[in-house]
Amino acid sequence: MPQETGKQYKQMLKSFLRTQGEEDLYLGQQFSRNFIEKKIAPEDVISLHKTSIEELIEDLPPEVSISFDFLIEMMIHYGLALKEHQSLIRKQEAIQMEMDIAVRMQNTLLQTATPEVQGLDIGWISKPAKQMNGDYVYFLNETSSQVCLAVADIIGKGMSAAMHMSMVKFGMDSLRYEKRSPSEVLSFINKMIEKSISDSMFVSMFYGKYDTDTATFRYASAGHEPALFYCAAEKEFKLLESKGLLLGVQEEAKYEERTVKLEVNDFVVIMTDGVSETRTENGFIEMDFIENLLCQVKSENAQAMVDYLFNELSRMQDYQLHDDFTLVILKKTK
Repeated sequence: MPQETGKQYKQMLKSFLRTQGEEDLYLGQQFSRNFIEKKIAPEDVISLHKTSIEELIEDLPPEVSISFDFLIEMMIHYGLALKEHQSLIRKQEAIQMEMDIAVRMQNTLLQTATPEVQGLDIGWISKPAKQMNGDYVYFLNETSSQVCLAVADIIGKGMSAAMHMSMVKFGMDSLRYEKRSPSEVLSFINKMIEKSISDSMFVSMFYGKYDTDTATFRYASAGHEPALFYCAAEKEFKLLESKGLLLGVQEEAKYEERTVKLEVNDFVVIMTDGVSETRTENGFIEMDFIENLLCQVKSENAQAMVDYLFNELSRMQDYQLHDDFTLVILKKTK
């Protein structure tokens, strides 16, 4: 520590001990900036204070000096811990900045427009449990009478999963002008993913195509949650299941394709496991619970139905999602 700094400190302390005035206290507070500017450690400040006190006060009890030694040792460890803490904060801030950039990039890359199709009402939502979304919704109008959609879920979390989802988006965009069946789409995306992403990452996907001329919905699944089909005439739900491995598991995997016909007020519900496996304090909900919620709003438009389910299921989780939440409803209106 510079000798001049020590002299100035001792003089200020002497004045304060004599007057105990606000002016001397204020000068001391201002002087503390010198310690910061000269990067003087807390333990050195206390050592200076101890030396000054011993010189200013005669017959100082030895216990007081010893207590300063105790405080100096504490400040040595405190200073090390403080530096480590500040270093971690700087690292966290840098990571958060990178995360914010990644989130903005993801929102830009994965955005999709809801198509307008005569006779078909579409509602959807995709909410990440944290900052990065491992779910993905993709819409494509092949013709004025056909609409395709994909709902995917990366088996994994964080930035890596989100970046891999961007690769899925690239694959889907490359098929924009190719009229392929759902099973062919999944086969194509599967081969691309199997060669491109790490062995620890897999993707589930549900892909469907609705034709307004025939009112049929063709679909295939790559290890994804079964969709729900509500038949208004029978007033009951059916699972839309089809066989197929997760994307990225086996390059030559085959995907079963099935078809269902929709009548007026029928609807199809596609979801990720963040919906079907909603977890509350009492455990996981059952599929019939979701069906009951849908029945309560089956006369509403598709987006109102989606919003109702999201609000109810998030409320049951105290508005803290445990997993990414994605839900799409296609409802035949005429």
